[in-house]
Amino acid sequence: MKRISFTVMLATMAVFAAAQTASPTPAQKAYAAIKKLKGTWQGEMGKETFKVVYKVTGGGATVIETQMPDTEMEMVTIYHLDGPNKLVLTHYCAAMNQPTMKLAAGGTDKAFKFNFVSGSNMKATDMHIHNVRYKILSDDHIITEWEGYAKGKPAGTETFDLKRVKE
Repeated sequence: MKRISFTVMLATMAVFAAAQTASPTPAQKAYAAIKKLKGTWQGEMGKETFKVVYKVTGGGATVIETQMPDTEMEMVTIYHLDGPNKLVLTHYCAAMNQPTMKLAAGGTDKAFKFNFVSGSNMKATDMHIHNVRYKILSDDHIITEWEGYAKGKPAGTETFDLKRVKE
C-alpha cells in the first residue's frame, strides 16, 4: 500500500511539474506583453497630447489601462486572463457602455488583436469599440488601434502612437 501511495504521489508531482514548465499559451504571451507596458505613456491625437497609464494590480492578475486620466474623457480598460487560453478585456467607455473583447487567434506577443464578444449598457447596433489592435514596436513605443462600430458596421478607427514617459 505504501508503494502504491508513493507511486501515485510521484505521478502527481510529475504532472504538476510538467504543467509548470509548459510553454506559455498565446493568451499568456499577450498578457505578459501587456503587463510590461506598466507605466505612463504619451501620444498625440490631432493637436492634443494625451496620456495613457498602465497599472498591474491584483497580484499580477489584472492590468488597468487608463486613457486620458483626470479628464472628462477618462476611460478605463481592464485586461485579465480567464484561464490559460483566454485573454479578455472590458473597456469602460466615455460612450457609457462596456464592450468586452477576447484575444483573437493568430497574433504574436508583438502584434495581437481583440475582437468583440459582448457588451453591457448597449444594443448591438449602438456605437461601441468593437476591435482593439496592439503593435508593440519596442519596450518604449506602441501603437494601438481602436475600431468603432455603429449600426452593425465599422465606423472609424482611432490610432494611438504612444511612447513611454521616462520616470
